[in-house]
Amino acid sequence: MTLERKDVFSQPTIVQLLLGYLPTDRSLWTYELEKKRSQYSAYREEFLLNPSEKLRMIEETKLSRKKDTSIERIGFLSRFEVTNEEHPLSSGKSSLWNQYFQDSELLEQIDRDVKRTHPDISFFSSKSNQESLRRILIIFSKLNPSIRYVQGMNEVLAPLFYVFKNDPDPSNSASAEADAYFCFVELLSGFRDNYCKHLDNSSVGIRSTLSKLSQLLKRHDEELWRHMEVTTKVYPQYYAFRWITLLLTMEFSFNVCIHIWDAILGDPEGPSDTLMRICCAMLILVRKRLLAGDFTANVQLLQHYPATNIDHLLHIANRLRGTVPG
Repeated sequence: MTLERKDVFSQPTIVQLLLGYLPTDRSLWTYELEKKRSQYSAYREEFLLNPSEKLRMIEETKLSRKKDTSIERIGFLSRFEVTNEEHPLSSGKSSLWNQYFQDSELLEQIDRDVKRTHPDISFFSSKSNQESLRRILIIFSKLNPSIRYVQGMNEVLAPLFYVFKNDPDPSNSASAEADAYFCFVELLSGFRDNYCKHLDNSSVGIRSTLSKLSQLLKRHDEELWRHMEVTTKVYPQYYAFRWITLLLTMEFSFNVCIHIWDAILGDPEGPSDTLMRICCAMLILVRKRLLAGDFTANVQLLQHYPATNIDHLLHIANRLRGTVPG
């Protein structure tokens, strides 16, 4: 199978299969979708309610079990029933309020990024769609404390939510938020170590990944590698950190990115190795300009990658098949 346009993103079900969200046994699809969508609803209740709403639900549950409780008290915390841990000024580790205030900076960052997501595309300017992106990213950050939220993850989430929300099947479109959440998790699971700061200097962290890109370039174009890393000292961390952690979403337009993701998801070598080959191909494709450039010119070129023929880029990446360092 060659690395080329497969129109994966025109078929939401194919995306879900490739990411492992749907099992290969079609008879299990309905059961799995119902289970995952129900689970996501539970996540929304657990992680998106503010402390007041959570405490009210807890109190309502308690009161519903008391036969002698009057209807007027339902849903309200009597003064004597508010424990220290439930008080808004509590600094206890188990305090809902303390955790809520600690998360405020993270939530503000997510809000800012969501509003910046492809402002030129009306789909992403929709308030309801922005709220869906926001909820997904908040829940992800809560369930993945070792990673939390990394700035720019909104760009990685956007193509997934877009394709599921535009599913021609209304029942699937209505569940786009839940489906996008789980597929987002599946997608990032293949790149998880790149986002863990405590693994940065390990054999599996982002620095190791950048080193693999350097080795791949040296293997296929030593002249370019030598000019980049020996002569001008333009190391991968100056340009490829964003390429890899955001899966090229910031380097190309939305439609072009979807074209590239077709190749990344559909290639039998797997997303990680395929992304690495595409990154190396991006360097080879502009080698003449890089060989003629100094440190400043090359960093600027690679941080603002020029418009290019994507089919040709993928063709070059395909020629590098089977050579990504282990």
